[in-house]
Amino acid sequence: MRAARQWTAGHLASLPWTASAADTVHSVLLSVSELVTNAHLHAAGTAHLVLTWDGCCLHVSVADSDPRLPRPRENDARSDMGATSGRGLGIVATLADDWSVHAVHGGKAITACFRPGGGPSPHRGTARDGSLSS
Repeated sequence: MRAARQWTAGHLASLPWTASAADTVHSVLLSVSELVTNAHLHAAGTAHLVLTWDGCCLHVSVADSDPRLPRPRENDARSDMGATSGRGLGIVATLADDWSVHAVHGGKAITACFRPGGGPSPHRGTARDGSLSS
């Protein structure tokens, strides 16, 4: 997981917004750690990490060979008190501006979108009146 964070940090340094968006950088690095850790724990095989900057959103995708899609964890505080795992996707969901999971090539990919400066989602359409729509 350390290698994934270092690799990501090196690539983030090449983007023009990272110096002014430290919170976003930290959120990306923590999310990479969580996603890669989950892939290694739950999938037999390797994880594939891809970063894509589209000018509005940094897409962080981690794919693995496990076809089982993750299930949301139950929000029962009493059962979570002693848990030492199971919070990775919750952390990613909290830190990312958007995230998704989908089946790919016999496995799955989880993609999180991070928008420095908290701009609107680049994946929403614009209605005729100029307002954003989902």
